[in-house]
Amino acid sequence: MATELGSGSRSWIDSYKGMSSDNIKGLVLALSSSIFIGASFIVKKKGLKKAGASGVRAGVGGYSYLYEPLWWVGMITMIVGEIANFAAYAFAPAILVTPLGALSIIISAALARVILREKLHIFGVLGCALCVVGSTTIVLHAPQEREIESVTEVWDLATEPAFLLYASLVIAAVFIIIIYFMPQYGQTHIMVYIGVCSLVGSLSVMSVKALGIALKLTFSGMNQLVYPQTWAFTVVVITCVITQMNYLNKALDTFNTAVVSPIYYVMFTSLTILASVIMFKDWDRQNPTQIVTEMCGFVTILSGTFLLHKTKDMVEGSSPTLPVRLSKHIEVDEFELESSPLRCQESLRSQ
Repeated sequence: MATELGSGSRSWIDSYKGMSSDNIKGLVLALSSSIFIGASFIVKKKGLKKAGASGVRAGVGGYSYLYEPLWWVGMITMIVGEIANFAAYAFAPAILVTPLGALSIIISAALARVILREKLHIFGVLGCALCVVGSTTIVLHAPQEREIESVTEVWDLATEPAFLLYASLVIAAVFIIIIYFMPQYGQTHIMVYIGVCSLVGSLSVMSVKALGIALKLTFSGMNQLVYPQTWAFTVVVITCVITQMNYLNKALDTFNTAVVSPIYYVMFTSLTILASVIMFKDWDRQNPTQIVTEMCGFVTILSGTFLLHKTKDMVEGSSPTLPVRLSKHIEVDEFELESSPLRCQESLRSQ
């Protein structure tokens, strides 16, 4: 009995040896990405405010912000963050990198309070804390990245029956949504646009990871650009990213950003983790305790994200905004009425 316990304990210790150097590099890059992207929202917003004070606001179709240096600083900051995020996938598994994107929301909320003097409700602070706790849980129990010596190995993983089945189901679902559901429900059901973005996004992250690994190996002296698989992954990345951004813009233009962001984050992150588990078999190198702990961390991040977005427009002592009923069949959001009365008047005249 003691021998069995001893061997079980040793096997558990062998399966969990702490974070590898590659995981640490991926973690640092992912954290850097969150900082840059979170800060970029604040810098761009200050640029938009400054441009709107002297020209036509972006919200009503103006492009004066393109002449505002501060907006370009924010744009460059976001690009740097996306590059860091791209590099993170080359070193660490998607199950570690993708959930850390929630930290950019915390950075943005904290900087908005300090720089833009925006209020943060006490439940928003709790949401930030939940995101930190969930992210820390995932980081401490993330699986080790498997050793890959050639982009052809990634191609072999991507062409295994399990992942081919997943990719086929994703592509079929995307075409069905675009052809049958989008014309009828695209303007009324938020899940239509977000569903396409999330499904395509899960494939784009797998391709980005494959391309990142190819570039990492190339920079280390093993040229992967001679393999056609590298260029195939590049084509998939470009196609998926263009499709993803196209329908994400449609979602943001049609629905409230405060609703789009958390739903998109939940669906995109969930499908990306599922795709990573199928393709890279991340959980094969973990015991059930680590897997359950990671899932708890993920659910904690989702709870914090929803709480932060739900209370982002609330100040201390206030309750969630309720629609103000002006007349039958006409409703206007109270926050919109206060922030954009002219737009509300135009909406009412059109009705």
